[in-house]
Amino acid sequence: MNKTIGLLAHVDAGKTTFAEQLLYHTNSIRSKGRVDHQDSFLDTHELEKSRGITIFADQAMMNYQGSTYYLIDTPGHVDFSAEMERSLQVMDYAVVILSAVEGVQGHTETVWQLLRKHSIPTLFFVNKMDRTGADLQAVLEQIHQQLTPHAVMVHGELYANELEEGLVASIAEHDEQLLESYLEGSYDTEIVLNTMARLVKDSAVFPVMYGSALMDEGIDRFLRHLERLSHIEYDREAPFAARVYKVRHESQGTRLTFLKITAGRLRVRDEVQYMDHSGERIQEKVTSLRSYNGEKYTLIEEAEAGQLIAVTGLAEAAVGDGLGELRHRARYELVPALKSRVLFDPKLSVREVQRYFQMLDAEDPSLNVTWDEVLQELYIHVMGAIQLEVLEQVVLDRFKLQVAFGTPEILYKETIAGEVYGCGHFEPLGHYAEVHLKLEPGPRDSGVIFRNECHPDHLSSGYQNLVGQHVLEQEHPGLLTGSPLTDVIVTLLNGRAHNKHTSGGDFREATHRALRQGLEKAENILLEPYYMFKIKVDLELIGRVMSDIRQAHGSFNPPETSGDQAMISGTVPVATFMNYSAELASFSKGRGALSLQIGGYQPCHQSKVVIESRNYDKNADPEYTSASIFCAKGQGYSVPWDEADRHMHVQL
Repeated sequence: MNKTIGLLAHVDAGKTTFAEQLLYHTNSIRSKGRVDHQDSFLDTHELEKSRGITIFADQAMMNYQGSTYYLIDTPGHVDFSAEMERSLQVMDYAVVILSAVEGVQGHTETVWQLLRKHSIPTLFFVNKMDRTGADLQAVLEQIHQQLTPHAVMVHGELYANELEEGLVASIAEHDEQLLESYLEGSYDTEIVLNTMARLVKDSAVFPVMYGSALMDEGIDRFLRHLERLSHIEYDREAPFAARVYKVRHESQGTRLTFLKITAGRLRVRDEVQYMDHSGERIQEKVTSLRSYNGEKYTLIEEAEAGQLIAVTGLAEAAVGDGLGELRHRARYELVPALKSRVLFDPKLSVREVQRYFQMLDAEDPSLNVTWDEVLQELYIHVMGAIQLEVLEQVVLDRFKLQVAFGTPEILYKETIAGEVYGCGHFEPLGHYAEVHLKLEPGPRDSGVIFRNECHPDHLSSGYQNLVGQHVLEQEHPGLLTGSPLTDVIVTLLNGRAHNKHTSGGDFREATHRALRQGLEKAENILLEPYYMFKIKVDLELIGRVMSDIRQAHGSFNPPETSGDQAMISGTVPVATFMNYSAELASFSKGRGALSLQIGGYQPCHQSKVVIESRNYDKNADPEYTSASIFCAKGQGYSVPWDEADRHMHVQL
């Protein structure tokens, strides 16, 4: 049985040490490495060794009691959380590791929310029980209060003749039939265990185990529990389906596409089909299959459902793509809130620098590498300053290229306040397309949603699909600052094609013009990213902290006090709070604790200032125009957005 297990944690919870112990206890490695000794099996990159943190999601294999486990060790630092999220798509089960001293931390909550969004069965391991200040009961209470009330502590063994009464009672509370037997005192312990395994798989209960990875305590028992509680079946005889979760390039440039096979089998020289970003179906031949264990790999001829493998031969398959029968692309929640300019020697070839960064972009799509043709500048999106430091070293090590990065800037977005209608017409000589759209506000942080209410009698389904594709295939600039449009529902109402003159690109032109014309009619709103924060300080400093939050245009809940300390939580603009950790450390003399996680976008607290500073000219964007093109007497002519409605060939 193939099982993919993800290991997730806040940084410094001991996740990599825990992974080393699992591999050692299953005889997958001969000796246990340590992060502080820079010899752990999974943190192999020099940057990971020098910084003592996981930066890249790597995988290892282990066999235990007849099951083949694929372990994915994910980054715990918030700056590399996008790498962590991409790995979630292929996990069968997840293990969240908590420190017995620090308990639930900021990034733990981010991880938990993503696991629940993807409905991944989850187990907890409370680590570092050997440390002074370890408090298992306090951590369990934090899990119940901040994550889930359905966490159940597992103290003893999961054997039919050794089940704890308290555990049986906890499981019975989640199953009516078992509860009835339990209350009658006639329950079967094997049925209790089977019920528990089912509830874990259904994400109805979440077992909590504990120990010390460093001291090798509780690891054997955890392995036994993991084997007893995890169960996954894949259909090896079904048509091939897989999900791409990682892309890497070898030193000589060979592109490796890492994927999880979710159904069927894959052999060397098989043809694989998938959809590229323009909506075209691509068919490519797999030229080799690799089974990776840490840095090392084995060439194999065939792989089956449930396996994690790397393939060569897929030149365009992107992270998140579905292959074969798996048609839909994965969507990711964690998006950077900052962007930075790439600074490099003007003597260097711009094309060469772009090529290197496009390779990095394929490996980490959240970088969203963009070239500003007007300014002749290269930009990337990032989570934070640590990520920039790592990228600088990665570019130097891999490409022997010395680069630096400009001061990170806020990534703004734009939306609209109410419902509007937009139309676009594109009819230069020999072309024809017309599109009518409805634009309305969508839920906050929902992105752009496409709906179709166009009758096939008015526009064929093929052209309707093209409109939807052009709405979703890329970000669209807003009118205020040119920042990406978001939180908008775009509905196709009507359209028109020509039997002879319409070609595929015509609907792209008409769709973009209809979007832009709709925005011209709308009340546009500038959005900025917000942090969700938690600050813990000595009670005497809480007044200072609340004053700082108000000055930063944030909001907060009433402080919670415990002894001589206070905890305060709330939301605050990233722009005003991104450097607050240093200030807090200074005035609290290092005793204050701050956890931040991106909490989505809200209306900008200083829209006018930002709009003026960006100085975006909506009428000079070379990629977008709100004007429509019509044709008369064999010549195309432009009609401005505010006159276009009455020229349209379809009247709503």
